[in-house]
Amino acid sequence: MSYQPSAALLDKYADVLINFALNSGEGVKPGEVVQLRVPEVAKPLLVALRDAVLKAGAHPLIFFTPDDISRGFFELASEEQLSFFAEKFYRGTVDQIDHTVAILAETDKQELTGIPSKKIMAFQKAMKPYMDWRRTKENAGNYTWTLAMYGTQAMADEVGMSLEEYWQEIIQACYLDEDKPAEKWAALYTELYAYKDKLDALPIEKLHVEAENTDIWVQIGENRKWLGGSGRNIPSFELFISPDWRGTDGNIQFTEPLYRYGSLIEGAYLEFKDGCVTKATATKGEDLLREMVAVENADKIGEFSLTDRRFSRITKFMGETLFDENVGGQWGNTHLAVGSAYRDSFTGDPATVSEEQWAEMGYNNSVVHTDIVATSNRTVTAHLKDGTTQVIYRDGQFTI
Repeated sequence: MSYQPSAALLDKYADVLINFALNSGEGVKPGEVVQLRVPEVAKPLLVALRDAVLKAGAHPLIFFTPDDISRGFFELASEEQLSFFAEKFYRGTVDQIDHTVAILAETDKQELTGIPSKKIMAFQKAMKPYMDWRRTKENAGNYTWTLAMYGTQAMADEVGMSLEEYWQEIIQACYLDEDKPAEKWAALYTELYAYKDKLDALPIEKLHVEAENTDIWVQIGENRKWLGGSGRNIPSFELFISPDWRGTDGNIQFTEPLYRYGSLIEGAYLEFKDGCVTKATATKGEDLLREMVAVENADKIGEFSLTDRRFSRITKFMGETLFDENVGGQWGNTHLAVGSAYRDSFTGDPATVSEEQWAEMGYNNSVVHTDIVATSNRTVTAHLKDGTTQVIYRDGQFTI
């Protein structure tokens, strides 16, 4: 018989997501509306999430998506259908909701293999207004979200684990093996934020990342702060920042496979000059990688991140970016996101900043945000505004 997570475990999982992760670590409030976006295969977790929302006195708004229907859509959809945007529906949804919980769960990790990448990106581009509306509401302090994962047999098979082994990684990574996992998350964030505060205190002008087949410079820019935790992803062990995209130069070799848009990219390699990707190659899925960075502003970075191996409870490749961008292992990880920046990296009130001002500060804006991960041993050196340098990360951990 296939492994099934117990109802008690899923209740604990739902408690973390509803009563901790949302509202930036404070949990939902009575009367709020929580959008639950859950695939069919993860129905047991949907039930637990709904119950947690109701017990908190909030209102669940359920979006339950059937399994295995994406390929048929992309095979049949015309250009007009791919670019259709249900403006009234999505505008009303954004106006109505206070929070979103989205669950990753797949029954076919490579469902869209062979589908022309142009079709996938056309559909992605059409959804940009929805993403922009949510971001504006989030910047105003009126919306939060969290992302989590429900393990399936297909996900476990893809990375060579049994379903029970796969779930054990989820359980460990999310502190679900603890009596009160939310308290463990709060304690972790306290430790992480001690390093975040040290990074924020350094007047960093640029970061220099050196590793095998990697030599890249990332300009931080003015009015930036490091981010981490806050409940946006469960699990999350990283510290990250949205830099000034214009100051990215050099090359980076990514080591971890990337599952994106129902396809697999392996051996991704990017070169940057004056902030833009000038070369994109991969040992597998190169066409999709190139099509992805060809989307408007997806050839620029929106995020730079470091994960300290001492904090992460993730040690295995899981085939899902949510986990893989937080892997610890021997050397921790570095990941870049090409595409949209996180505007809450701004030190002021993001709700008061115009689109022109965001552009002037070098915050990238794109419909795409794709994290690509490197776990090779690296040294990260901060070049400070006074002309001095300081190594901030080496051998998989922060040195500050």
